[in-house]
Amino acid sequence: MAAPMELFCWAGGWGLPSVDPDCLAVLTYARFTGAPLKVHRVTSPWRSPSGRLPALKTRDEGTISKTQQIITHLRKQKYNADYDLSATQGADTLAFVSLLEEKLLPVLIHTFWVDAKNYVEHTRKWYAETVPFPLNFFLPNCMHKQHLERLQLMWGDSYMDDEEKLEKELYRDARECLTLLSQRLGSQKFFFGDSRLAPLLKAKLPNGKLQQHLKSLQNLCNYCTSILSLYFPWDGGEPPASTLRAAGADSGEAEEDPHKRRNQLLSVLVGLAAMLGYAFLSGIVSIQRSGTGPAGRQPIALEEEEEEEEE
Repeated sequence: MAAPMELFCWAGGWGLPSVDPDCLAVLTYARFTGAPLKVHRVTSPWRSPSGRLPALKTRDEGTISKTQQIITHLRKQKYNADYDLSATQGADTLAFVSLLEEKLLPVLIHTFWVDAKNYVEHTRKWYAETVPFPLNFFLPNCMHKQHLERLQLMWGDSYMDDEEKLEKELYRDARECLTLLSQRLGSQKFFFGDSRLAPLLKAKLPNGKLQQHLKSLQNLCNYCTSILSLYFPWDGGEPPASTLRAAGADSGEAEEDPHKRRNQLLSVLVGLAAMLGYAFLSGIVSIQRSGTGPAGRQPIALEEEEEEEEE
């Protein structure tokens, strides 16, 4: 029997199977199509074979790390969510997915990663508490920078010219996009297999201007809730302990760390580097060059200072 494909994605939180919209999109598509994936929900991209999340490890094509390429690969393996759709329905689905990626996805990135209040009080806080030490000290900021660069690629140079004006236009377009999706959904329970609205609905954002508009569209809220309850019936993406015990070694999904030894070594090295850097910056350890005597140049000495805590 061929080895199953392995999907590496961010861990769950906020009542979601994954907090990352791209990971959530791949997980939902796989559930829609019944693709046999061995899922690793991890708390660091270093635990992925590609160093990025989501990542699909395949037998024939290596590791695929882009969302749309992962979905395309699943379709090639005959796991196609659009198989039963007519040509017209397929075209409509493609049009709405494109609309979501063009008008809504950039604003979702801005909401979680660029909006100062949301980033500091919500997004960075979750990642700092979830990512293992010592990566949690700098990985959230690295991801913040990556998302800024991603937005600049999406929005072009005009993003830096008048950021406030562009934000207003983009949030206006995003609200119109949500309204259009709501009108298209109507009274139907489902209309296209994309769950990237779910983080916006579930996250407890201190600045939720777009979230408030989504919550005013009840059918879209029901759509997100239906997907989560039907395909991810456990809270936060973590199945109950009894389910895990019953599944045993034959379960199709696993919460494993396939690169444990490598990650332990990297964590130790990064931790040592971080502590040494902190020691130098704070003055706990300093470098002093002693004066040269008759014997010539003396070796550099490390001087350690002890600090006493004030009671």
